[in-house]
Formats: sequence, C-alpha cells, structure tokens
Amino acid sequence: MAVKGAVVGDILGAQFEFDRPRNLDWKNVPLTEGAAIGFTDDTVMTLAIKKALKTGADLVETMVDIGRKYPHSGYGGRFYGWINGDNHEPYNSWGNGSAMRGAFVGEFYEDYEEMQKMAEATAAVSHNHPEGIKGAVVTATCIWMARHGKSKQDIYDYVLEQYPKAEYEYSIAYSLDEMRPHYKWNESCQGSVPAAMRCFCESDDYESFIRNVFSLECDSDTFGAIAGGVAEEFYGGFGSVDGEGLLKKYLTPELLEILNM
Repeated sequence: MAVKGAVVGDILGAQFEFDRPRNLDWKNVPLTEGAAIGFTDDTVMTLAIKKALKTGADLVETMVDIGRKYPHSGYGGRFYGWINGDNHEPYNSWGNGSAMRGAFVGEFYEDYEEMQKMAEATAAVSHNHPEGIKGAVVTATCIWMARHGKSKQDIYDYVLEQYPKAEYEYSIAYSLDEMRPHYKWNESCQGSVPAAMRCFCESDDYESFIRNVFSLECDSDTFGAIAGGVAEEFYGGFGSVDGEGLLKKYLTPELLEILNM
C-alpha cells in the first residue's frame, strides 16, 4: 500500500528533518536512531485525504477536522492558519505540503485521468499555485505508475519531463552524488519532488531509499512521504524495514484505523 509507504517514510524521515548531524553516516546509521522519530503533519494530512476519499466526505472539512486534532504535528505557518482559522480558501502555495499528502490518490484510482484530476483537487484546496498542483500530480502519478508495473526508467522519464534540467535546480536529472554537495533544505514542491524521486530511482529496496533520503540535508520527513509510497509499491513492501511495526508503534489508534480502512 502506497499510503503505508508514505507514512513509514514520514516517520523515519522525521528524526532528521531539523536535527540532522553534520557528518551523518547515512549508509550505516540505525534507521530509528533519532529522538524526534514519529509521525508529522505529512501523515495526518495523508490519512485525512484517505478518509475523505474512502467515505465520500467533504475534503476540506475532513482535513480540517482531523488536522485540528493534531495541532503540534509540524504544520507550516500558513497551512496551520488554514487548518485552524475560519478561512479555508486556497492561498497560492507551492509548498511541498501538497505533494506529501497525495499517496492515497495514486493508490486508490485505477483510471489515469481520474487519478490526476483528483491529485489536482487535493492540492488545490490550499496549494493552488501551478507548482503546488504539479507536485501533487507528479507524486500520485509516480505511485500509479509503480502500481501498474512501470519501470524505474519510465518513472524517471516522466519526472524528468515534468522537471527538466534546464528549468529546475533540483531536477531528477542530477544524481544524488551531484546533489549532495549543494542541496539545501527546501520546502517547495519543485525543490522536493524531483529530488525525492531521485532518491527512489537510485534505491534497490525500501531501506536504501530511506538511506538515500538521509544522505541529503533535506526536508526528510516529506521526502519520505513523497516517494515512500512509490518505493513501497515498486518493491512490493518494506523488505528489511519493519514497516508494520513502526506503524503500530507510532500511530494513534484513530490514525491507524484510517490507515487500515
């Protein structure tokens, strides 16, 4: 399930989002080393969208209702205001929040056009900037492609088409070796989605995907949520990572119930 892959990626990535050691031994560090491990707003919003789409509930109302129950999960400032205020109109954001919450869209819809249309809809309620919408659509589409047996090359080519090297600083065209010396923490879709997908493309299994995320000084929980669903679908599970154990350990009963709907 892509949603499980996204949530586990969020949980594992959270420990190094704001507290990544300068000389982190990302190839060998225990996967649950950090004190800050646990789910973030990425998980909360991913599962809110799942609940809305599974039950036919209003998307915004569900996001607000569930989001308010977890006020300290790490929302960005503007989205925190969107969740907790009275005005739930979109605010032209290109932040990576639209991409990190879209795993269920790629998992749930069989029809390609319907999937892309719903990915756009889940972004546009808040992140209606073209880059915010693109980030959500690309994330859901990569999951959909992995589910439907597309190769890594197919996924890479699609992401490259959306984020060409000539136009994007962190295009998927750049290898991780090329990115590592200059990549800086970036909360935009355009700075997160193609780099996160590169972490997937250079992986051999779910664990190596997570370690690739650890290798960058990045918004690591969101990288894990964005491409974790692709990795889980492509590899058919978590391999050596105890994904199910992490989900049971860190999710609240309410969120675990939504996950297993």
